[in-house]
Amino acid sequence: MGTTVFTNGTILSSYRADAAEHDAVAVEDGRIVAVGEDARARRSSADETVDLEGGVLAPAFGDGHAHPLQGGLEQLGPQVRACGSVDEIVACVKEWADAHPEQEWIYGGSYDATLAPDGMFDARWLDAAVPDRPVVLRAWDYHTVWVNSEALRRAGIDAATPEPALGRIPRRADGSPLGILQEPGAVDLLLPAEPGRTREERVEALRLATADYAALGIAWVQDAWVEPAEVEAYLDAAARGFLSTRVNLALRADPVSWRDQVPGFVESRRRVEELGDPLLTARTVKVFVDGVIENHTAAMLDDYVDTPGDRGLPNWEARELAAAAVTFDKLGFQLHLHAIGDAAARTALDVFEEVERVNGPRDRRPVIAHVQVVDPVDLPRFERLGVIANFEPLWAQLDPMMLDLTLPRLGPERERLQYPIRTLLESGAVSFGSDWPVSSADWRPGVATAVTRQTDDRVPAAGWIPAERIPLTDALEAYSSGVAHQAFARTQRGELRPGSAPDLVWLDTDPRHVEPHDLRSVRVLGTWVDGVRRSATDLHHSLERGRST
Repeated sequence: MGTTVFTNGTILSSYRADAAEHDAVAVEDGRIVAVGEDARARRSSADETVDLEGGVLAPAFGDGHAHPLQGGLEQLGPQVRACGSVDEIVACVKEWADAHPEQEWIYGGSYDATLAPDGMFDARWLDAAVPDRPVVLRAWDYHTVWVNSEALRRAGIDAATPEPALGRIPRRADGSPLGILQEPGAVDLLLPAEPGRTREERVEALRLATADYAALGIAWVQDAWVEPAEVEAYLDAAARGFLSTRVNLALRADPVSWRDQVPGFVESRRRVEELGDPLLTARTVKVFVDGVIENHTAAMLDDYVDTPGDRGLPNWEARELAAAAVTFDKLGFQLHLHAIGDAAARTALDVFEEVERVNGPRDRRPVIAHVQVVDPVDLPRFERLGVIANFEPLWAQLDPMMLDLTLPRLGPERERLQYPIRTLLESGAVSFGSDWPVSSADWRPGVATAVTRQTDDRVPAAGWIPAERIPLTDALEAYSSGVAHQAFARTQRGELRPGSAPDLVWLDTDPRHVEPHDLRSVRVLGTWVDGVRRSATDLHHSLERGRST
C-alpha cells in the first residue's frame, strides 16, 4: 500500500470532548504509524500526500445493525419509499412494471405503513396496477409484506389457509386474506412459489449498498439478517472486489430448524475465513426474539392497550432459544438478538444469563438490538451480563409511525419506557445502528435525534422523554467506538492512534461543534477503509425512517 500522509487539517483521535488533536497522520501498509510531527516528517518520502484543506480526519463510523443487501435490492425495484399515499405507491408499481415486462415477480420496498388505517393494505389495490404478475412489497418494518392477489394465488394462500404458527394473515370478513402477511411464518408461505432474487442481483445490491455506506463515512456494518443464499452473494462480491466497507454477517437462526443449521453456519464461517478478505467476516448469529409493536407482534409483559388479551407473538419457546444460544455460543459465535417488547428483552437477558451459567464466563459481547421497551427492573441486568444495547436512535422521536401506530398500542405508561439510551449508556455498553433500509443509513440524523429526541421540526421543544437525551460527543462515540466495541475492534478501529487500523473519515468540519439539527450540513469528503480510499463523494440520503428488523 505504501505510505500516505494526511496534512493541513485537524486529526481527531476520537469524538470525545477531550480527544487528542494533531495536524498530521501517516498511514503505512494498513496501519497508522505516526501522528503530528512524526507524521509530517514522513511527507518527503510518502507515496501519497492528502491535503485535508482545513477539514477534519477522524475515526470512520460504523453501523451496528443494518441490512445492506436489502438496502441495495430496494434500488433494483419500484422506488415506493418516497410515496406519500396508497395511490402514489400503486402508480409507482404500475410504471415500473410497465417498464419491465420481463420481470415475472415484482419486488419493491419499502412502503410507509401509516398510509392505510392500522397498517392494513388490500391486495386489490395492487391488482389495479398489476393484475397478472405477482407483486411483493416490503413495509418499512420489514416484518410485513403487502402482496397482490396473483401473488396470493400462486402461493396458494386463501380462506382455507390455516393461521401459521409464527406469523399472521389478516383477513377480510369472509376469511379471505386481505393482502398483507406479517412475520416470517406468514411471509415464508410465498417461498415455494416465488423465484426470489438472482445471485447476480444480490451481488449488484451489495456493490451499491456498500458504496453508499462508504460515501457516508461508514467503514464497518453488521448485516443483521443473512440467509444461506446471501452468504454466497457476499463471497462472490468479496472475491470480485465489490465491497467498499467491512461487513460482518449475522446468520439467522430459525426457531424450527436451527439444529439443522448448525453445520451450515460453521461451514459458512469457515468459507469466509478461508477467502481471507479483510472486509468480510461471519462471526455472529442473529435471532428474532419477537416482532414489532406496530403489527402487535412484539412480545409484551402486559396486553396491548388497543387489543386486550394480546401480548404479541414470541418467535421462540424460551427453553429452545436458550438451547440454541448455548450451542452457538459454545461454537464461538457472537449472539445478536432482536428484542422490541419488554417481554422479549427479558427473555433475551434470561438467555444470556443461561449461556454464561452453562458455558462459563468469557468476553462474548452479546447484543440486544433495538431495545425499544424495557421493564425498569431489567435495566441493571445489561451491565451485569455485559450486554451491548444496540439502539437505532433515529426512532426515538414522535414521528407519524410513533404517533399513529406505536403509542396507541402501548399506552402512556409504557410510552415512557421507550429507548432508554442515556440510562444504559451510563451503566454499560451502547452502540448505534440504522436498521437500513428500514430507516436512513445516514448517521447524521440519528445522532441529532439521540441528542435532541426531537423531530426535524424540533418537536417537542424539550425533547421526547428528555431524561434519555445524551450529549453530542456521546452520540458520535456510540456510532464510532461503540460500534467498534461491538465488533471486538475498539483497540484497532475505535481510536485514531499509532498502531490502529486506518478506517478514516474526512469531514469538512468538526461535528462535535455543530448544532445537532444542523449535522446534515456536515459533508463527508472521503472515506478510507483498511487504508484504501473507498469514497470521495458525499452522499446525502433522503430515506425516511420506518421501523425495525
